[in-house]
Amino acid sequence: MPLSEEEQRLLDEMERNLYGSAHDVHSASGAGTRISSRGILIGFVSVALGLVLLILGVSTQFLLVGVGGFVLMFAGIVAALSIKPGKPSTYPPATSASRSASRPKRPGFMARLEDRWDDRNSS
Repeated sequence: MPLSEEEQRLLDEMERNLYGSAHDVHSASGAGTRISSRGILIGFVSVALGLVLLILGVSTQFLLVGVGGFVLMFAGIVAALSIKPGKPSTYPPATSASRSASRPKRPGFMARLEDRWDDRNSS
């Protein structure tokens, strides 16, 4: 059963909004952030040293050494996973106008499905 013009217009509008929101999520996801290798190294060393202190504190039953080891391990994990602001991208973000100008206009999703359906039924 074919769609009415109003239904087709609503479907095309929803499709455009979906493609636009997917592009926005993709372009904002990793722009200008990085994890430093120095932070990972410092974090790894801190976690290893904290683990040694924690085991030492438990084995000697000295509470402050164990708590200090735990705090050092936590600080090491935070240092390893901290995200630093990175260099902004040198490429300008692609807009829908520049994307549509660079490639030819294709029929919408529903138009392609209707064409396939018509081809299948005509055979």
